Amino acid sequence: MIANQTPLRAESPVGADLAVRPNIIVILTDDQGYGDVSALNPEAKFQTPNLDRLAKEGVAFTNGHSADSVCTPSRYGLLTGRYPWRTKRKQGVMGAEGECMIVDGRMTLASLLQSQGYQTGMVGKWHLGMDFPGTPKNRDWTQPVQDMPLDKGFDYFFGIPASLNYGILAWFEGRYAAVPPTMYSNKKKNPRHMDYRIMPPYETSAGPSKDPTRTIKRGFEIAENFIDNQCLTRFTDKAIDWIGDKAADAKAGKPFFLYLPYTSPHYPVCPLPEFHGKGDAGAYGEFVIETDYHVGRVLKCLEEAGLDENTLIVYTSDNGPEKSWSGRLEKFGHDSRGGLRQGKRSVYEGGHRVPFLARWPAGISEPGRTCDRLVGQTDLLATFAEILNAPVPDNAGEDSQSFADELRTAGDAGTRLPLITHANSGGDLRYAITEGDWKMVLPDEKNQMQLYNLKQDRAETDNVADQHPEIVDRLTKTITQIVASGRTTPGDMSANDTGYWKDLYWMTEAEYDAAQ
Repeated sequence: MIANQTPLRAESPVGADLAVRPNIIVILTDDQGYGDVSALNPEAKFQTPNLDRLAKEGVAFTNGHSADSVCTPSRYGLLTGRYPWRTKRKQGVMGAEGECMIVDGRMTLASLLQSQGYQTGMVGKWHLGMDFPGTPKNRDWTQPVQDMPLDKGFDYFFGIPASLNYGILAWFEGRYAAVPPTMYSNKKKNPRHMDYRIMPPYETSAGPSKDPTRTIKRGFEIAENFIDNQCLTRFTDKAIDWIGDKAADAKAGKPFFLYLPYTSPHYPVCPLPEFHGKGDAGAYGEFVIETDYHVGRVLKCLEEAGLDENTLIVYTSDNGPEKSWSGRLEKFGHDSRGGLRQGKRSVYEGGHRVPFLARWPAGISEPGRTCDRLVGQTDLLATFAEILNAPVPDNAGEDSQSFADELRTAGDAGTRLPLITHANSGGDLRYAITEGDWKMVLPDEKNQMQLYNLKQDRAETDNVADQHPEIVDRLTKTITQIVASGRTTPGDMSANDTGYWKDLYWMTEAEYDAAQ
């Protein structure tokens, strides 16, 4: 979106000449690094032919970013078009159970598209909080789950509440699980990777266990028919079934939106046996190969249903690769970061510059190209709104900027407002701002201001802050304004959910108040 345009997208939609609005599928992987797509990394030690197909037949955004460098806040940003640190949650991820991070009434991708007549479904991992019946010591699984995807714009839900290591694991469909999580387990040793497994045998109580495979003695709730390595298959099966159910409606002019957040390649790394031995990056590579295989199944489903031409697929990851990237680089020569600095949890590029692919045969011009312009997952809401010529109110998508022009036009489509990225590491560095080629990492109590020219120094090795004080001053004022005003895009002020917070080291509370 050009800087002086308003975020109320009223331009002609990308597909204005199409008789039918596009179906939309967002596929989100978990902890997949930029270098884990062979089309983006010529030196990858495994191949991802179906992901490569998305790039070959669409657009590969080489400067695409998640909203945060860990799971829960990243998913909030993707679904709402609003930076997650504007909420009460400034750090960390949620467990399986808790008040949903998306408050009632907040526009999401699903509710936006639902308002435009779309059928909306989600299959996969949620990790934004759910309200389960009762307490861990006194559950009543005959009662419905509340404050979950069906309350945030989705008509259909099949999946799991959070990452596998947080428990309450069952195959939930709608507000219930056919087999509820009435047993207990925890992490078990994984003989094929440096992490853990979630697999039977399970226990009837949460107390200490004599099972030698148990690595932690505190149990969590799990269904007796749940096993970690079935997630990708079950999710894809359900997604394909749901698409099949909606195919006739989609052809008749009632399109669908599917949000498909996979659990891979996040721990536990547990590829199915038929993928063992594939690639040259160990079990992790096998797991990404399996993920790629299931993306291929979705593509085949669309083709067989006659929906392939007018379905927009966006494929991306919630953050950069888990810390096991370093061992993989040393042992196999595979760099999941794709040459970027650091990985998951970091404010540096490896923490949030992720695979970002879009394919839409009927709507993307000159497929097979790359786009280097800065884009973020928060931008999906504005982009879909522009494609559909749908209005976005001032109190929604405050940090969302459309990249629809990049789908229909090759080349530079205008100036983008700055992007804020955020860390969730054990250190103190939290915030960075990127504008054009310049990225500035904000200081904290222990670290000085850092400035990098990403066009010349993609790996962020040369801090040039001392050489460009005017850029440091300008970007400091810009990020202060964006943070304090509650929005990036033009519009009425939209307050953050809290007042000043301690991670804003570069400004005082008085400066925060003055910028509002």
